[in-house]
Amino acid sequence: MPLFAYKALASNGSVSTGEIDATDRPEALRMLDRKGLQPVNLRETAPAVQAAKKSAAKAKSEESPRAVAKANAKEAPIPEGPIKLKRQEVVLFTEELSDMLSAGLQLEPALKSMENRQELGNLKAVSFKIRQIVRDGVNFSVALKKVSPSFGSLYCSLAAAGEASGALDTILKRQAHYLKTLAELQSRLILAMIYPAFLVLAGIVVSIVFVTTLIPQLTQLIESTPGGKIPLGAAILIAVSDFLSKWWIVIVLTLIASFVFFKAWKDNAANQPTWDRMKLKLPLIGRVITSRFYVQFLETMANLVGNGLPLLRALELSRDATQNRSLRAELNKVIDQVGDGRSFSKALIRNGAFPPLLIDMISVGEQTGKIDQSLRRAAERYDKELDKDLQRIMALIMPSVLIVMAGLIGAMAYLMITAIFQTISNLG
Repeated sequence: MPLFAYKALASNGSVSTGEIDATDRPEALRMLDRKGLQPVNLRETAPAVQAAKKSAAKAKSEESPRAVAKANAKEAPIPEGPIKLKRQEVVLFTEELSDMLSAGLQLEPALKSMENRQELGNLKAVSFKIRQIVRDGVNFSVALKKVSPSFGSLYCSLAAAGEASGALDTILKRQAHYLKTLAELQSRLILAMIYPAFLVLAGIVVSIVFVTTLIPQLTQLIESTPGGKIPLGAAILIAVSDFLSKWWIVIVLTLIASFVFFKAWKDNAANQPTWDRMKLKLPLIGRVITSRFYVQFLETMANLVGNGLPLLRALELSRDATQNRSLRAELNKVIDQVGDGRSFSKALIRNGAFPPLLIDMISVGEQTGKIDQSLRRAAERYDKELDKDLQRIMALIMPSVLIVMAGLIGAMAYLMITAIFQTISNLG
């Protein structure tokens, strides 16, 4: 009879490993189910492997506790301090944890299961440290902040909202989808920018050749020609070339200093609300930021309200999950008005910063008593709008770069050719 090696979760969250005799794999799964075990890994072992495992198990049973402790000491140590994760690792952690929570596991047993996985790398250490903190009675969102800065304030705020509403698995699943969408967008942007980057590089090289070689030669040719006169356009181009040749170091240093000053101004806490307002007014980008806010705000509100949280508390948690300070200030006004007894839709109307379509959908939800469904439908609508805006931006990148580079190189070539023809006509 075949022998199956298994690794399974018990009802108390502990991990159980062993072997079981069964006629086939479905029979082995049924036997584990009758024992109250949830299989994590189940595979059939070959006869030679079975014998080797039996001998290894016998040898292991004869080992002294000191030898076992020595073997355990060889495992990878848990790093001290915060652990930095790659974005893909954050996505993997979020997906794994949300799947386990959706399957009915409690938070601590789910973290324990991830801690015992063999292929998760740094996530094993992260799961271990988070589980230790959560076991001491600390909230999961607080544990995330303590263990790794890679989760970010938005992630932790959404986790706190999920804990408060009892929908942590749903919140984490949506966050995993958001992170994967963001990573896909960045990869698409990089691929779309490869060709324009080559064009920009080629344009810079051609401009340098014009400024350093061709324009000085053209100037000498025109000046050495009897009666030669430099056209106005060529004169402007030559003046710009001379200026760049003499002052390029100053220009580069000025640009670097401006960038450093702007970054310091932007990172100052007193200036961040102003910068957030400016981002919302940027062409194309401001629309994307606003649409992304609507999607995140509406999805979070739908999950919180749908899980029985009071509207005012759901608004407060959604505000905490909003990174843009300008939009957060608008939510604060809405929260104050809802706290004074106004309905959600009327508070949005009085605020004046939210689109009429969103307000109408929320108003319908209030009238029908299904506000969570209305919020979710509104989120889906704005998610489609966001996707259209992103596709529009991606489609505009390459033509814009082509037009700019063609205009720059074409203008310089036209001015040089005009100067050359005028010189030839003077010679005639």
